[in-house]
Amino acid sequence: MDRELFRTVRQATRNHARVLYHRLVCRLPHLLAVTLLLVVLPPLVSTLSLDSLRSEARANAPLLVAACAGCLAAAYAYAVSRPRPVFLVDLAGYKPGPAHESTRARAIRQFGLAGGFDDESMAFQKRMMERSGLGEATHFPASLMSIPVDMCLRTAREESEAVVFGVLDELMAKTGVRAQDIGVVIANSSLYSPTPSFVSLIVNRYRLREDVVSHNLSGMGCSAGIIAIDLAKHLLQVHPDTYALVVSTENITLNAYLGNNRPMLVTNTLFRVGGAAVLLSNRRADRARAKYQLIHTVRTHRGASDRSYACVTQEEDDSGDHVGVSLSKELMSVAGEALRTNITTLGPLVLPLSEQLRFLATVVLKRVFRADVKPHIPDFTLALEHFCIHAGGRGVLDELERSLKLSAWHMEPSRMTLYRFGNTSSSSLWYELSYCEAKGRIKKGDRVWQIAFGSGFKCNSAVWKALRAVDAGVSAGPWAKDINLLPVHVPKVVPIDEHQASYKPN
Repeated sequence: MDRELFRTVRQATRNHARVLYHRLVCRLPHLLAVTLLLVVLPPLVSTLSLDSLRSEARANAPLLVAACAGCLAAAYAYAVSRPRPVFLVDLAGYKPGPAHESTRARAIRQFGLAGGFDDESMAFQKRMMERSGLGEATHFPASLMSIPVDMCLRTAREESEAVVFGVLDELMAKTGVRAQDIGVVIANSSLYSPTPSFVSLIVNRYRLREDVVSHNLSGMGCSAGIIAIDLAKHLLQVHPDTYALVVSTENITLNAYLGNNRPMLVTNTLFRVGGAAVLLSNRRADRARAKYQLIHTVRTHRGASDRSYACVTQEEDDSGDHVGVSLSKELMSVAGEALRTNITTLGPLVLPLSEQLRFLATVVLKRVFRADVKPHIPDFTLALEHFCIHAGGRGVLDELERSLKLSAWHMEPSRMTLYRFGNTSSSSLWYELSYCEAKGRIKKGDRVWQIAFGSGFKCNSAVWKALRAVDAGVSAGPWAKDINLLPVHVPKVVPIDEHQASYKPN
């Protein structure tokens, strides 16, 4: 048995053992109660007199004491080991005003006026944008829409404050939560990490209490939103009866690339302004009003591999004049490896046993017996109703649609998020979930799988269960003005009309 197969089987075994343990612990009090009844019931049935009952109790006193002690021990073990439920009360996504909307043609013209690009770089960016899957209404910050561009700390702070305050004001109004009830705050922004931090900005603006638990995540890439959710989940296990606020954003102002290094030019054609805020709760009373319950989080980090570690890096270009994010040609291959590792861990937690056995059988045949068989990709649609895949780019979505054998309907939230908002980094998953809500797709009991990729290289997943049907009209969020116009067909190549007018939503 080779190392990869052994690792796969070991991880699957651990996952099964964990699931079986929690199921046993959940049922242990019931089993002991039934056992106790079976011990006590025969004496009660044989005689109904109080004297007989007392004598039987004296005769079986050691057994009764042991049974009661067992019940108490089981109840204690159940209370200690049972994780606190984590509920998603509500979410909000940021939509900039019409002044920030830009057609692809306007974006290309703006890049040309920004200076520094040669003809080859301009032609490359145009080709990439024609194949990007982006529509005619994605958003840029004011700093990049001005002539000349105004890339400085002041404008970066203005962009981030507009996004963070915008989503938090909306979320606080929707949920009615008081600032004093928030016990945990987590913010993530990969490339822009100001001082004071984003969480300090939030604490100051909303006057949160002095003992609030705060974490600021930076440098974690586009999958940091799921990392923040996983961190919040663990913090909510040790801080009872409280709310956790998770804010995911990225800053575009300081991260536009104005040089001619081709691997760094791709980010100009994909990344746009966006952000999201999520309110989580471990209060059982919030179950009635919450939208979802967090079922699983699975984090995969392949940073031990040099190839994975170096496939997305922020660095200076060859000229030394500009800083940008370089995307390696091996990115798709690295992402595929990270995805396979992630679903190997997630699969046993959510898939039917038949799918797990088929997957394991093909692994054994291929790696042990060297049989020429195609790897079995589990059918996740048997266990999950909705898929929110990070809108990293057209190529990423095409590859995951093929690899996971998903339908166009399953891919629609991700493709329409890329089309309408572009790649908003870690917040894209929440735009996708909001799209499902705005379309009226979320029904009680549905399960949603969020998948995100990030530098390092990481692949992270979260699975949510809908606690109720979500009202499409109430939950349209950032999609309110556009949802009736979508979906639209997006060809693989959409030529850019240099004279195209600005997008005007209905």
